Amino acid sequence: MTPPLRVAVIGVGHLGRHHVRLLSALPDVALVAAVDLLPERARAAADAGGAEALTDFRALFGRVDAVTIAVPTADHLSVAREFIERGVHVLVEKPMAASLDDADAMIALAKTSGALLAVGHTERFNPAITAAMPIVVAPRFIEVHRLSGFPERSLDIDVIFDVMIHDLDVVLALVHSEVLAVDAIGVPVLTPRIDIANARIRFASGCIANVTASRISRDKVRKVRFFQPDMYVSVDYQTQELDVWRLRHRPGERPAIEGGRVEIKQEEPLARELIDFVAAVRERRAPLVSGHDGRRALELATRVAEAIDTGS
Repeated sequence: MTPPLRVAVIGVGHLGRHHVRLLSALPDVALVAAVDLLPERARAAADAGGAEALTDFRALFGRVDAVTIAVPTADHLSVAREFIERGVHVLVEKPMAASLDDADAMIALAKTSGALLAVGHTERFNPAITAAMPIVVAPRFIEVHRLSGFPERSLDIDVIFDVMIHDLDVVLALVHSEVLAVDAIGVPVLTPRIDIANARIRFASGCIANVTASRISRDKVRKVRFFQPDMYVSVDYQTQELDVWRLRHRPGERPAIEGGRVEIKQEEPLARELIDFVAAVRERRAPLVSGHDGRRALELATRVAEAIDTGS
């Protein structure tokens, strides 16, 4: 029989504790440890997941086949490097790195060692997005709103790299075309970093994506709308709802608009992401969101941030 995949979670704060919860419940997975610099946080997560509590990730060397990393972005490369170089498979949370140079280094290390590198863009695993992807084949205009209240978790990055990057990843996965231009505006409101931003992205295909992200709004909205010839597709990330409307041409009559709600089986996106990561390791295949995908999203997020910095 195939032995359980030995996995550990490094960084068990706001998001990492959910990694522990989900990985500890997966079949054929042995959760070895929950690691955090704060002993009490490591202990709480480890107890919940039936694993060992550690404060130093180096204690995992030689004991794990794979790790998920949910430490502050600035530390992604330094932590991931230690495991990738040892051939340990890594899922690193978004944004994959603090800079494009760090992302390139991570990808190069994985190529050399043969370790699998996945990036935690959970919205790609949202059942409503998964159902929409085969339908959205030639988008001409994309409108995204991701609005939420000020988060209680710690913020080491601005709203572009914190939450907008989710939508940039989804847009890039659906628009298979070069980005020609990025116009953006952003405002720091409650922190020294940008808390609300809007980007208008123009692709060589002619598609325009208008993406708004906020972490200072009263109402919580997470929606994306796709417009393509004869079709309108709407996804609510939060409720996992998909609406599809089509224009049906009728000879000799006025065209008819048909469609409505598409039935979706609701599932936790993070659970699907971790299941994909474990399966990719076992099957020796690429994960749904690879290091290269994570780097593309990071590159576009960087262009958005630069457009705001320069005022262009």
